[in-house]
Amino acid sequence: MAERLRRLEILLERHPIYFVTACTDRRISILSQNPVHESLIEFGKTGEAHGAWLGAYVLMPDHLHVFVVFDEERMGLSAWMKSLKNTISKTLRAIKVSAPHWQKGFFDHVLRSGESYSAKWAYVRENPVRAKLVSRWEDWPYLGEVHDLEYRRDTFGL
Repeated sequence: MAERLRRLEILLERHPIYFVTACTDRRISILSQNPVHESLIEFGKTGEAHGAWLGAYVLMPDHLHVFVVFDEERMGLSAWMKSLKNTISKTLRAIKVSAPHWQKGFFDHVLRSGESYSAKWAYVRENPVRAKLVSRWEDWPYLGEVHDLEYRRDTFGL
């Protein structure tokens, strides 16, 4: 009998940190503007009541990167992303940006126990510099952190 392939490492963390990327439809440049940024921050602040904690994020002109943790008994990644895209689309419609706004789906990666959230964030926040939008990441106005995810996981058992 052929040897079975080993299963991928089981997630041992109860509430892993997800790194998620979503792109705009046809990669149009519509996200890096104040109303969208404000909408994302507000969405992140209200997520805690639904079991979702938005950590660090960066809005690029045609895509976004976010780190998020869920209480999966109350909220899952797909539902959260659908809600996030809907929220941002509502904001875009309000400022007269016609739909469609998003590519279907999104890309996600679970940070494994050996991966550092802060190291991954240090790399991601450099995106505006690599794209030659600013010379220092600190100068990009469309990035930040709503919740400190490492602190939350350690302190509250997330």
